[in-house]
Amino acid sequence: MLTAQLAGNAVGKQLSQRRRPPRDMLPPGEAQSRPDSSSFPSGHTAAAVGFTAAVAASSPWWGATAAIPTAIVALERVHSGAHYPSDVAAGAATGLASAWLVHYVPRLQMGLGAGE
Repeated sequence: MLTAQLAGNAVGKQLSQRRRPPRDMLPPGEAQSRPDSSSFPSGHTAAAVGFTAAVAASSPWWGATAAIPTAIVALERVHSGAHYPSDVAAGAATGLASAWLVHYVPRLQMGLGAGE
């Protein structure tokens, strides 16, 4: 989850500087509660998907259970007007890639060191 947050917020948002959806597209009362940071990618979605993917790698049942609130987070980010759908999709891809890196990179390093 931390890797996904860092990749999405510290790297992705700094590189893209995408404006958030226009305020007139927002539901009443939501315009004041959204952040001023870049919209791309969705950090909330990246963290949620990263967590869910990491859990699913260890326990498919718990991963499927965690996928329900993760989907709700992703949908809410678009519904609230904080993100475009492509922001959420990029956040999900960031979360999946982060979970893969955290899961497989230590194993690859151990495999490389085994032949020495």
